[in-house]
Amino acid sequence: MKVKLFVLILVGVSILSAQTPTAEEIVDRVTAIMSPENSYSKGSQTIITSSGKERVFEFESWAAEKGKSSMTRYTKPAAIRGQAFLMLNNADDIWSYFPRTKRVRKLASHAKKQKMQGSDFTYEDMGGGDVFQKKFKSTILSEETKDGDLAWKIQMIGIPDKDPPHPKIIMWVRQSDYYPVALDYYDGKDFNTKSLVLSDIQVIESFPTAMTMVMTDNKERSSTTMKTLEITYAWKPTKGFFSERNLKK
Repeated sequence: MKVKLFVLILVGVSILSAQTPTAEEIVDRVTAIMSPENSYSKGSQTIITSSGKERVFEFESWAAEKGKSSMTRYTKPAAIRGQAFLMLNNADDIWSYFPRTKRVRKLASHAKKQKMQGSDFTYEDMGGGDVFQKKFKSTILSEETKDGDLAWKIQMIGIPDKDPPHPKIIMWVRQSDYYPVALDYYDGKDFNTKSLVLSDIQVIESFPTAMTMVMTDNKERSSTTMKTLEITYAWKPTKGFFSERNLKK
């Protein structure tokens, strides 16, 4: 009887282990879900500054090659209509276009860590790719309920020689569909510099999609809300779409 009981316990542990993915497998799934081949969207961006001032923008955005190439063009307000940014190689190369000067300017390599249009999102935040997989070592800290959903709490520690965008990230991933619902970003002193919350998650053309994202800067006490007004993953870029020339259109 004791032998049978021991065997049953081993079988139970084996089944449980098979059902629980590793941290690396979870991050792989997150990357795949968050990086569709192509996309086109319209959105709004509301910035609340540390002084309480509100700034609202609207824009169009295109992405291809699973986020490797992307372009954003602002449509409102009138003062910045036509201003655009082109990001290639997962935001390693960035160009900007300002209608007033009618000039395209390539930004310095460190610009990817700067705030995009004064928001709490950096250019690097908006870039795609497999950054989580290549530049971080991940572990599962726990399983807990996050905003009503059972989620894995994943700790990602940046690999120093891989130039990670942050020294540490804590990410909560829904177990139901491997979609991230919150991320906390930390600096080298383990201070939670900013936090991202993803909500109103809808399935669009088979892809779970957060229709609202709120990034809060915990140091400056500012926040930026990005809302997706419409989106499709069926869009495909024409030849030369992601180019300096196309920024001016």
